[in-house]
Amino acid sequence: MRTPRNDTDRVRTGSKNSVAPDTEGPVRKCILSQDRDERDHLVRLALAPDGQVLPDVRAKAPGRGAWIGVSRVELEAAFAKGRLRGALARAFKTGDFTLSPDLPARIAAALERNALDRLGLEAKSGTLLSGTDKIEAAARSGQLHALYHAADAGDDGMRKLAQAWRVGRDMEGSDLKGLALPIARPILSLALGRENVVHIALTDRAAAKRVSEALDRWLHFIGPEPLTGTAQSSTLPGPNSAPCETASQGASAHRSVPDGTEASPAATTHEEFE
Repeated sequence: MRTPRNDTDRVRTGSKNSVAPDTEGPVRKCILSQDRDERDHLVRLALAPDGQVLPDVRAKAPGRGAWIGVSRVELEAAFAKGRLRGALARAFKTGDFTLSPDLPARIAAALERNALDRLGLEAKSGTLLSGTDKIEAAARSGQLHALYHAADAGDDGMRKLAQAWRVGRDMEGSDLKGLALPIARPILSLALGRENVVHIALTDRAAAKRVSEALDRWLHFIGPEPLTGTAQSSTLPGPNSAPCETASQGASAHRSVPDGTEASPAATTHEEFE
């Protein structure tokens, strides 16, 4: 479970050290850890008409649901020990459901799709920039609220943009930097409907917050385990470390942008019920 971090004294913690967050929306309790957090920071599981338990990342499915805020590793451990089935039976008020072994993989895929969909929507709305020159210019003029890179972005490019961001924020000498996402440039480009996207940035505070929340749920769930498929390495945008954190550090490494907007790591519709 995580606690949103701001630019002062808030700390984002792991599920075993959760701190009561300052909530802005409805709060739910994780059925496994018993920690409470904002609904948008958790993942809803729903009981499909055919009795399968499936991810409902956007929390749109009708009927009774159950909420989880643990990482994939923790979920798989609970599955193996039977704790997940017991917790779901209590949440659903029935033991008549099918729990597929691929549920953790489905959740990870749904969260990734949600994060990429969010980035795509911001690209269409005009709040997302791509291209080194455009991002650098916006960064130096203080317009950036979040900075991200493809997993296969070069170190030099990431350092250059991080430095421009620090200059624009009048934070030279700090460790403000961007986040390397756990997806390579072909996948990022496809999600945004653009060619050869290596670096992206958000120029709108609200957009940065939306992306941050979607990415945070995904990166928190996949955790620090070695990534496969399109996921190769990741981090979040924010003021810590240089030149860029990696996915192996997990979602708990994310930071807030200096204006107070959380820049943490970006669900499918009811595609989960395919």
